This record gives sequence, C-alpha cells and structure tokens, in this order.
Amino acid sequence: MTETVSIGIDLGGTTIKMAIVDQQGNIVDKWEIPTDTSNNGRNISQNIADSIKEKTENGGWKLKDIDGIGIGAPGFINMENGFIFHAVNLGWKNYPLKDDLERKTGLKVVVDNDANTAALGEMWKGAGKQASDLICITLGTGIGGGIISNGTILHGANGMAGEIGHITSIVESGAPCNCGKTGCLETIASATGISRIATEGLEENLSSMLYKKWIEKGRVTAEDVFTCAAEGDDWANEVVKTITHHLGLAIANMANVINPSRIVIGGGVSKAGDHLMAPLKKVFGKYALPRVHVGADFAIASLGNDAGVIGSARLLTLRNSN
Repeated sequence: MTETVSIGIDLGGTTIKMAIVDQQGNIVDKWEIPTDTSNNGRNISQNIADSIKEKTENGGWKLKDIDGIGIGAPGFINMENGFIFHAVNLGWKNYPLKDDLERKTGLKVVVDNDANTAALGEMWKGAGKQASDLICITLGTGIGGGIISNGTILHGANGMAGEIGHITSIVESGAPCNCGKTGCLETIASATGISRIATEGLEENLSSMLYKKWIEKGRVTAEDVFTCAAEGDDWANEVVKTITHHLGLAIANMANVINPSRIVIGGGVSKAGDHLMAPLKKVFGKYALPRVHVGADFAIASLGNDAGVIGSARLLTLRNSN
C-alpha cells in the first residue's frame, strides 16, 4: 500500500460513521459504531480510537499509510483548534476534541461542522459536481446548511456561517425552536416542522387522507404529507405549498447574497423528490434575482449517509493543499 488514505468520520448523536477514503474520494472501507453519550460523551474519543485501531490493524494499514482523521461534528466549534464549545446531543461542553483524539490515535485531526462536511462531500463526489460556489441544505429532524464559496467552506467570524435553519424572520411569533428563538425556518421546513404543521391543521381537515393517517398511527410524518400530496389530497398539498414557500424564500435570499452555481438539497425530506423540488424551484424563481436564478441549478444530494465521511476526509486534502 503506497498511496496514503484518510479516515473520514461523521459524528452523530446515535451512530458514528467512519470510512477509509483514498486521495480521489473513493471509499475503501466503511463501518459504524454506536455513539456512547453516557458520562457527557467522554467515552466517544476512546471508542473512535479503539475502532480505528481494530479496523486498520485487521486491514493491514499502518499509521504511515494514514494521512489523518477528518471529523464532522455537531455543535458550536472553533475550527482552528477543534474545540467544541457545545454539542447538545453528545453532552459536550468546552471539549478539546481535536487534541483528545490526536492523543488517543497518534494521527493528526481536522474538525469541522457536520453540515459543512456533508456539503464538501457532495461537492467533491456527489450532486455538487465540484461546483466552486455551492449551497448544501440538509432537511432532516432539523435543518443544516453548508456554504462553499470559490471552493472554500464559509465559516464566518466564529464558525456559525450557513445556519439557514435559524433564519428567524420567516414567521413572526411562530413555533418555538430548539435554539431558543421562535419562528425559525427549522420549525417549518424540517421533517419535524412539516409534521407539526400538518398535524395542527387536522381538526379543520377531517376529510384529509392525513387525518386517516393520524387515526391509524397516532402521528403524521413528513413522508405522509408528500405521499398524500402526490395522491391529490388538498390539505397535504396546502402543507407542501406552505413549507416550500418559506424554504424557497429563504434559499432565494441566501442565493442573492452568495450567487451559487448549484443548490443541493439533502436529508430525509429530499426523498420526496420532484414533489418537493418542483414547487421549491418555482418559489425560488419568484424571489431570486433573475441572474441569480439563471446561474443556479438545483440537485438532490446523491451520496446519502456517505456525504459526511467523504467530506470529512476531504478536510485533510484541503488542509494539506494550504
């Protein structure tokens, strides 16, 4: 084995996805382990180190073969020193992730936000098609965002760039958000937000297919909304119209500032495909400046769960080129 490889890690609240990635961005091997959030997440670094040691030894890799570890982590991060100020889902507060992981593995470590690494992955090997100006938005339980400008991730003054989910001028006095504010885009266009909006309107839409879903399962999911909308359900289509209006407006405002060539939509909600993208593009066209609109193509993320590990591995390549 002469070519060095990188280890990409996507650190989630439930699982830690890991992969050995070559210099061209191809996954050589991948695996995952559970995220141990006990003891305020203090076992996580050791678990990662132990898993990497086992995997590399069994695969015949030596430390000299491994360029380092790139890791996408949730929370508020100092990108320069890999210090985690706060990661709610992991229990971390003021945690020196980079230093701790380097000490435990003997490898250099680069840390970035998980939404940023997903954007990098899609740009490098996925739907971003190596666009140098790109917005990547993940619509899951919450909403994550990563912005790449001229080939570089935008971090902002203290690492908070790209937080599209917390644009707060969407709905005045709207639903409370986990960030402590109200009316954030995340409360509307995330899977959680879509479910909430659909459920809150059921009393006035008892003939809706969504009401039948609620009776059967005791809940209505974002997937239910798009499925019923595709079958012509009026209330489901009204919910889709509402959420795509707010999401399209927010993306248009971002695009008017960033002027991206590609806008990538990922996360579980993106599985709705054209039932999401068609109305979203229409709203975007209404609010984006004409030249911004013409210059931006939409795409659904193509890497799935691999985006984070590929993008995290890319962190090493970018660091080495600087």
